[in-house]
Amino acid sequence: MKTIIQNYKTGELKVIEAPPPQIQDKRVLVKTSYSLISAGTEKTKIDMGKKNLIEKARSRPDLVKKVLEKAKKDGLWKTWQTVSQRLSTPITLGYSCSGVVLEVGEGVEGIKRGDLVACGGSFANHAEIVSIPKNLVVSIPEGVEVDQAAFTTIGAIAMQGVRQADVRIGEKVAVIGLGLIGLLVVQILKASGCQTIGMDVDSEKVSLSKKLGCDEAVLIDDNNFEEVVLLFTNGYGVDSTIITAGTQSNGPIEQAGEITREKGRVVVVGAVGMNIPREPYYLKEIDFRISRSYGPGRYDDNYEI
Repeated sequence: MKTIIQNYKTGELKVIEAPPPQIQDKRVLVKTSYSLISAGTEKTKIDMGKKNLIEKARSRPDLVKKVLEKAKKDGLWKTWQTVSQRLSTPITLGYSCSGVVLEVGEGVEGIKRGDLVACGGSFANHAEIVSIPKNLVVSIPEGVEVDQAAFTTIGAIAMQGVRQADVRIGEKVAVIGLGLIGLLVVQILKASGCQTIGMDVDSEKVSLSKKLGCDEAVLIDDNNFEEVVLLFTNGYGVDSTIITAGTQSNGPIEQAGEITREKGRVVVVGAVGMNIPREPYYLKEIDFRISRSYGPGRYDDNYEI
């Protein structure tokens, strides 16, 4: 069975032959038909893997803190062994795919061999055969093509961001970052009866967003972007801003505070700088929220595994 792995120590990507997973209780074996590449998330992982140890530490101070805490508890040598082993362990990429069910484990209901399914989570990686826990696999309904179903997890991330924004019919919503997830957010908002204004640093993505239903779209590095938003909202500011950009810059958070109306909502879906400027968020009493990937159950081993 072919699968894609990354050497986290060197950043090198390889396609390797690996033994296929065996069926387990509460799991489903799926032969992958389509595996979706999430460019932002996977590029971040690959770029991180290419950094040296010092650069990795600078990029993830939260992990450095955990290492230091472990060193105080377990000693330097044992901690170094653990870190070295972790860095040397290959990691898989991918978390959204679709395919055909090969086998069904005990405790799985509603899915049988031969069914077409969509899969999500870290188990749904880029491999020919994947073993998926029962709560992270779902049958593909009639009328949905298998290649379209490979977008299911990405769509769930976009939908959770819209849920966190708690939008109402007729509200005006800004979407900062018009990559794959941002464009899906735009389309879900339109289906929810909202008016949307999209923003990005890439003029091609701005143009594409209009083709996909965005009512207005603007380059975020345009000096007049705030004026465009005020014109779009009759001077009030948007009811909600959903940030789907991927950048270490604090720019999206600052821009969201400027364009969101009083008592509006700002939701962070993407990985961005989050040094929240006090003045606009405090004076306008903006409700700031984080969207946890694809929603309830995410990162909960009792649910996912």
